[in-house]
Amino acid sequence: MNSIKSTVALFSVVLFATVSLAQSGSPKISASDLYSGLEFKMPVVAEPVIPANSVVITDFGAISGGQVLCTIAFRDAIEAISRKGGGRVVIPRGTWLTGPISLKSNIELYSEKGALVIFSTDKSLYPLVDTNFEGFHTYRCTSPLNGRNLENVAITGHGVFDGSGDVWRAVKKEKLTESQWKKLVASGGIVNEKGNTWYPSQQFINGEKMSAMNIPRNLRTKEEFEQVHDFLRPVMVSLVACKKVLIDGPTFQNSPAWCIHPLLCEDLTVRNTTVKNPWYSQNGDGIDIESCKNAVLYDSNFDCGDDAICIKSGKDKEGRDRGKPTVNLVIKNCIVYHGHGGVTIGSEMSGGVRNMHVSNCTFLGTDVGLRFKSNRGRGGVVENIYISDIEMINIPSQAISFNLFYNGKSPSEDSEAGADGQQPKLLPVTEETPQFKNIFIKNISCKGAFQGIFLQGLPEMNLLNIHITHIQMEADYGLICMDATGIQIKDLKLITKKSPVMDFKNSHHITVDGLAATSGTTPLIHISGSKTEDIVLKNSGITDAGKQLVVEKEVSANAVKLDK
Repeated sequence: MNSIKSTVALFSVVLFATVSLAQSGSPKISASDLYSGLEFKMPVVAEPVIPANSVVITDFGAISGGQVLCTIAFRDAIEAISRKGGGRVVIPRGTWLTGPISLKSNIELYSEKGALVIFSTDKSLYPLVDTNFEGFHTYRCTSPLNGRNLENVAITGHGVFDGSGDVWRAVKKEKLTESQWKKLVASGGIVNEKGNTWYPSQQFINGEKMSAMNIPRNLRTKEEFEQVHDFLRPVMVSLVACKKVLIDGPTFQNSPAWCIHPLLCEDLTVRNTTVKNPWYSQNGDGIDIESCKNAVLYDSNFDCGDDAICIKSGKDKEGRDRGKPTVNLVIKNCIVYHGHGGVTIGSEMSGGVRNMHVSNCTFLGTDVGLRFKSNRGRGGVVENIYISDIEMINIPSQAISFNLFYNGKSPSEDSEAGADGQQPKLLPVTEETPQFKNIFIKNISCKGAFQGIFLQGLPEMNLLNIHITHIQMEADYGLICMDATGIQIKDLKLITKKSPVMDFKNSHHITVDGLAATSGTTPLIHISGSKTEDIVLKNSGITDAGKQLVVEKEVSANAVKLDK
């Protein structure tokens, strides 16, 4: 076991160590810029006020070098400054090995430039705690950096926090190079019978067999969960029910599961922060803002193994019973280098999401650019979402995606399976029916995608009132719109390799005003579905309706109006 810990820890630090690109201190966006141009009334987010006391972890026995466990030194430093009413705990330059760090109110954890905090690979240091993961109430291992029911708490500075995630996660052989795979197998762990997946331990395998979406559903007591302790990967930074939270400057990397998870927090500020997870890291989300109120995220960078910037509010009945939406959220000036989604809402959105502004972000090769996902059974309402001024390049799946038949797979896995999400069966509308409505997307540029725009609502609950304006995209496929109502598309430029450029099915009250496409594309627009009605095409570039516009026979004769 020592072999796997030491080898994988070295693999982690050498392969994924990075210098933070973000700088703590004055934000790049001024306060006036941060709150300007918002489409809803947004309170000014209150930042923590930290007393002017200060201690250094070396004064409490911390020893640099990454060989001596400094857990007690971190704990004692935090306790000492807390007794003074709060203040700054300084992590100086050096390599610091530690178990979990538990924060307290009125504390700022400040890492100096050159500080590298490595969380231990010894899983016995992370006892099980009653918490939330993947939208469910459950037991998980203690998060490496954690706080609960705190007020005035900050994680700042220029250092790097490494979660040693490699000892926690299973890895598929296809995700690594041959030399990386050989090194991982040689470190210990277990390879499955097919020889295509490496597991950290037998406990992990046992836990995975009894789990759905990473949660063992049939276990009830803490003692039962303890039998699969190694499988219960923690999020790296867990802040639960905290007020006046600031994360400013550090780099967080190689997390066991999600990286930064603010849950039920109020007055949350994240800026100048970098998140780096290996691209193959399962559930390696960048930041998951869940059921939070009044939050800002800006001037930050993400390179992740799953969704990069993800907005959540609980899952299914538990999320609806919690009844805490994510509300009043501003995201500006962020870069995403890799991830399943650049900015994602869902799929755990059962408590709802409303009043969200996203602007001036760049996505470089994310599986999906703007990603909205849910499924029957979730419930919840996502509304009043405003997204603008987004740049994208080399998107393997959809640049803009609404998928209300999300099945838990990544976009790449869906694509490989040939899944298109279509399930035409009509179900009754209940509290379990998710709703996405009043969403405004404008000024989007994408150079290179498999598909430009994918709009998939539910037959019983269509996407409602989606405005897409001033869009320029190059993609293999253009726009697909199914089970949607009140879609307004204006000034859309789609350069595609395949036709039709736009495909509407069972959609209602659709207006397209201004379509530019590759010259000579035939057919240009395809319309089908017996429920389709009231589609108005203006300035669509159709010069020969007989060739460029295909309306299937099940569509009523007066459902489509062509306005040149």
